Amino acid sequence: GHAALLLALEKETNQLAQNGGSIAVFEMEKAEAEQRYGEAIYEPKSQRAERLRLAHLPGALLVEIPNNWSLCSSTQDCGRIEFLAKEVEAGSKKKPDTMIMAKKKQIFVKFSVEKGDAAAAEMAGAAPPVEVGKMLADNSVRVSVVGVDVPDEAKESTIKAASSEAKEQVEEKEMVVDPWSVKGKIDYEKLIRDFGSTKISDELLERMRKLTVGSGRVSDLHCWLRRSIFFSHRELDAICGLQEKGKPFYLYTGRGPSSAAMHLGHLLPFMFTQWLQKAFNVPLVIQMTDDEKFLWKGEYDPDEGDNLHVYRRYTIENAKDIIACGFDKSKTFIFSDCDYVGHMYPNIVRVWKAITYNTAKGAFGFQGESNIGQSAFPAIQAVPSFPSSFSVPFKGDQHLPCLIPCAIDQDPYFRVTRDIAHKLVPKDHPLKGKPSLIHCKFFPPLTGAEGKMAASDENSAIFLTDTPENIEKKINNYAFSGGRQTAKEQREKGADLDADVSYQWLRFFLDDDLELKKIEEQYGSGQGEDYWSTGQVKKKLIEVLKDLVKRHQEIRAKITDEEVQEWMKVRPLDF
Repeated sequence: GHAALLLALEKETNQLAQNGGSIAVFEMEKAEAEQRYGEAIYEPKSQRAERLRLAHLPGALLVEIPNNWSLCSSTQDCGRIEFLAKEVEAGSKKKPDTMIMAKKKQIFVKFSVEKGDAAAAEMAGAAPPVEVGKMLADNSVRVSVVGVDVPDEAKESTIKAASSEAKEQVEEKEMVVDPWSVKGKIDYEKLIRDFGSTKISDELLERMRKLTVGSGRVSDLHCWLRRSIFFSHRELDAICGLQEKGKPFYLYTGRGPSSAAMHLGHLLPFMFTQWLQKAFNVPLVIQMTDDEKFLWKGEYDPDEGDNLHVYRRYTIENAKDIIACGFDKSKTFIFSDCDYVGHMYPNIVRVWKAITYNTAKGAFGFQGESNIGQSAFPAIQAVPSFPSSFSVPFKGDQHLPCLIPCAIDQDPYFRVTRDIAHKLVPKDHPLKGKPSLIHCKFFPPLTGAEGKMAASDENSAIFLTDTPENIEKKINNYAFSGGRQTAKEQREKGADLDADVSYQWLRFFLDDDLELKKIEEQYGSGQGEDYWSTGQVKKKLIEVLKDLVKRHQEIRAKITDEEVQEWMKVRPLDF
C-alpha cells in the first residue's frame, strides 16, 4: 500500500512541476510575514530570522527558504523528478530512502532530478496577496492510490486519471475569482450569489432580441447570449428599458496593453462589444491602460531609464487588433490614458475624493509594498463610466447611461464605482450614474477547462500572430481532452464535455448551433460517425480557428499607425 501511495505522489509531483510556473522570491520582515501568511510558511528546522526570504510557486507553495539557496526560475527547468529507493530487498535492515511513517504522519522523500545542472536564476518577485497565502497555508495533498481507492487496472492510466480527479476535487473547493487571479473549478451560480449580480433570464434575452433582431440590424442574438456565455448582469434590464423608450446609451470596454501580441482570450470582449455596437447602434469608448501596465509591470534601468514607452507602443499595436474586429469608426473613440487623462482628470479627482483608502484596500487588495500609482489607478478605470469624461465625443451630453461588457472577475472594480456614481452625474441621470454590466464566463486555457487563459503560458493560448501550423500543433498537443483512454471506452461512455477544451472552445467560436449540437450529442455519447472521437473534434476546432485567425490577420495587416491615430483623435461621435 505504501509503495502505491509513493508512486501516486511521485506522479503528482511531476505533474505539478511540469504545469508549474515561474518561481518568485521576495523578502519580508518576520512580523509582517507571520501576520499576512501565518506559521505555515516555516519548515520544521527554520531559524525564523527577523527578515525572511520567501519563495512563491503560484498554486502550490509559499515557504521560507535559506539565504544561501539558489533556485531555478521555473519548476520545469529540472526535468523529471524521481523518488529514490522506495523499497528495499526483503530481509534487509536498511531503511528505504523514501518512506512513510504512518504513526507520525510523516513522509520522507529522497529524490533526484533529470537536469541537476539547471542554471540558477535571480527571481525577484512580488509578495502574493493575503488570500493566496491563506489558500496555500493548508499544505494538504490529495491523491488516489491504485489498489486502494481505485481498481488496480491499467496502472499508469488509472493513476493519471485518479491524480487528475483528486486535483479537480481540491480546486473545486478552492475556487478563487477576483481581479488578480482566477483558480479552481468555477461555479457560476455561486459567483452570482457571492457577487450579488443577476442571472440573464429568458425574458431579458427576448427583450434584447426584439430591440436588436427586431430592428433589422442583426440577424440573430449573438451565440454567446444564446449559449449563456454572457450569463450575468447588473441593470441590463434598465438599459433595455431605456432603449424601448428610444433613449440612447454608450458602451465602455478596454485593454491593458501588456504585450504586442494579443491572444484569442483578449479578443473575446471586443468581438462581443462589436456585436453590441452594431445591434444597438450606439457609441463606444475603448480605454487603453498603458499607465496601468507600466505601474504593475514597468521597469527602470539606471542607464536606459524606464520603459513606459514600451507600453505606449503596445497600445498602438493592440489598437490595430481591436480595430480589426469591425467597429464603426464614426461611433468609436479609442484612447490612451497617458494621452487623454487630462480630459478625465476632474472626474478622477472626484472619485479619489469619494472612495476611502480602506474601501480601496478591501476591494483591490493594496498592500504596503504597492506603489502609490497602483493605489490611484482604480479611479482612472472608473471614470470612463461617466459621460462627462467625454465631453467632446458625446457632445456635452451628461445623461448617457453606460453599459460595460466584461469578464465577471472585473466586477469588483465597478461595484465600487457604482457605489459612488451618484456623485459624478446630474441628479436626473436615468440610472443615477451607475454603469450597467454584462458578465461573461471565462475562456479556458488550452491545458485545462478551468480558470482562464493567460498570456504568460504560450502553450495555453492561441495568439493572433500564430501561423496555421502553430495553431494545429497547439490544439493537437496541448488541448486538454475529455475523451476516454481507449476507443472502446469512448464508444461506451462518451467524453466529459465540461472538461474537454476543444468542445468548450467550439462553444465560443462555432456559430452554427446545429453543428455544435451534433458535436455535443456524438462526442458526449461516443456514438455517430463525424464527431465521436477527440481527434475529430480537435480537427473541427483547428479548421474554425485557422479561418478566424487568418481573416483577422488579413484585416489587421492593412491598418497603419496613421489609421490608429484617426481612431484616437478626440472628436464628436455619430449617435
